Amino acid sequence: MGLFSDVSHLFFDIGIMSWDVLLTLLNLVRRKRRICHVTPEGHPGYGGRWPEFRPPQETDSRCSCPALNAMANHGIISRTGRGISFVELNHHIRATYNFSPTFCSFAPHFAARMLKKSYSNDTFDLEEIDLHNGIEHDASLLRLDTAFEPNQSKKHMPFIEELLAAATGKDKDGNDVLTTNDFSRMLGKRCAVARAVNKEFSLSLFHKIFGSANASTLVTVFGGRVDDLRSFLLDERIPEGWESRVRQPYGMTLMNFNKTTLGVEFGVCEKDWAEAAQEAAEGQGS
Repeated sequence: MGLFSDVSHLFFDIGIMSWDVLLTLLNLVRRKRRICHVTPEGHPGYGGRWPEFRPPQETDSRCSCPALNAMANHGIISRTGRGISFVELNHHIRATYNFSPTFCSFAPHFAARMLKKSYSNDTFDLEEIDLHNGIEHDASLLRLDTAFEPNQSKKHMPFIEELLAAATGKDKDGNDVLTTNDFSRMLGKRCAVARAVNKEFSLSLFHKIFGSANASTLVTVFGGRVDDLRSFLLDERIPEGWESRVRQPYGMTLMNFNKTTLGVEFGVCEKDWAEAAQEAAEGQGS
């Protein structure tokens, strides 16, 4: 059964990647979606009109992913964050953030595999995907390591404020923008400091790249716009009037997403933060 499952997963992944290459090429020749029409008609958020935002209740389930938490806070998926279908999540991620069908199929399939659940038949609660060193990992841009905060749905506000203040870019309208270099710089600091203060620190190459991938979402889908990210990261709320900055007709493909991810990852340098890491470690010991 295990071998059959592994082979099935291999063929699925090959099929997804082949399909993704085709969609990437089609994005080059097809017209982009019109502004104010990126979110499909009939889906929550069409024309920038998002469902009512409600902060989570104490009994609700949330996770370390602000994109999923925001969808729950707006009722796009279950407001409680419980009993979410992997199949329905595929559809809602695509319509809300304009990721490609390949990305939106691959990500929930990966989560289902991680949780040892059936993609087609099972459901999950948001908190379940915070299995440590599954998708959730140390040296997060937004949250303390699990060793210091086991509940990874809790944001660490100083990290978020520091990230937003690190923006060095401007868009054509003069708005503050976080660039790939800004994210690389802050990821370098998070890695260096976490490694110095967390005795249980672990960060595999896979999770290191996954952290850069999370940052890439903020660069691509949100265009790095600080005003939008402030609402999205601090409150996990989709700003009124917002739509994805990804306007390609078939959405953000895995190929293009990985290109941005590698751009962030190759810029990460922990050595630049050696002094900050030492100061943090000394402060931890005092």
